[in-house]
Amino acid sequence: MNFELSDEQVFLREAARDALGRVRTVEAARDALEGAELPDLWPTTAQAGWTGLLISEDHGGAGLGAIDAMLVAAECGRVLAGVALLGHLPATALLDADGGEGQLLARLASGAARAAFVPARPGDDRDPAWTAEPRRGIRRAPAPAVTVGGSDGGATVSGTVAWVPDAPGADVLVVAAVESDGRPRAVAIDGGAAGVAIEAASAYDATRPLGHVTLDGARGRLLDVDGEQLAAAWFLAQALIAAESLGAVEEALRRSVEYAKERFTFGRPIGSYQAIKHALTEVLRRQENTRSPLYYAGWAHGSKPDEFALAASAARSCAGGALDYAARELISVHGGIGATWEHDAPLFFRRAQLSRRLLGGTGDATDRVAAELLGQAAA
Repeated sequence: MNFELSDEQVFLREAARDALGRVRTVEAARDALEGAELPDLWPTTAQAGWTGLLISEDHGGAGLGAIDAMLVAAECGRVLAGVALLGHLPATALLDADGGEGQLLARLASGAARAAFVPARPGDDRDPAWTAEPRRGIRRAPAPAVTVGGSDGGATVSGTVAWVPDAPGADVLVVAAVESDGRPRAVAIDGGAAGVAIEAASAYDATRPLGHVTLDGARGRLLDVDGEQLAAAWFLAQALIAAESLGAVEEALRRSVEYAKERFTFGRPIGSYQAIKHALTEVLRRQENTRSPLYYAGWAHGSKPDEFALAASAARSCAGGALDYAARELISVHGGIGATWEHDAPLFFRRAQLSRRLLGGTGDATDRVAAELLGQAAA
């Protein structure tokens, strides 16, 4: 497959880089570790039109695809920007697929309101059940339970989902839940509705807003989407994390190469030593090995949906390892200063450690790739 970004996509990427370059997001990430408030990037997000990337033009959005959303996410990851798109974009994709509330979609597209996807992991060959993130430990929790019916034709949801990206402050939650027979359903619930509790949380990376969402008989509107569309939202979130990670890898490599050229020891730039050259070449290899499945996932989302899950999982698996390796090499190349809080390298390391653990983690994505490929081989 010969894939090249269109002129419009290149413009979108450059425009995103320019918009984010006006805010000192990396410096803000360091200040946030000391308790400072992060800059509010939502007005920038709304003005740039990113809030409506995956909402159709009929509902006031841009009507673009997953690859366009990934390009913006990559630029956010490059500068460690705390933009609440990881929760907003999968949620708006489901709401747009439902198409039931045009007024809400218009507000979400304009940025007047913000959505958050409360995800559940689709079942696989090992466990067919839909599961949610646990608050502690590695054993996954059951997905929230939904009961359909009532005088308003809505649904009632109960359950807890931990470590939900961008949940604090969301105006609407799009919750992945299951009926008693195991059927997955999507329910849109007002963020301030009775029975909804969102506890703000943080881990590793202060630029990533997270929340523990508890639903206790919360009423919402049942969305007209099927299990495949709900699963696609999970894999879209996987691809967006991968895209963020790719952007961070690119920046970590740029900084490492730049320093390796200007730092001299024994009369030579440190980049002339094999140990440095081999390490940075490995970062480049991992970077490009991530880019290929990520771009393929962006194409498959709209053109070959049956391959999207595999491509997004592969991108997530590659991206997690690439960013972890790149962040460690960023520290290593900079030597003693790279391990201090005065340098930016530890901020990229923190982002790497959180990104590889969210939404099932890179290990889960790797297992899913293995299961898909083994299943194809057996067939």
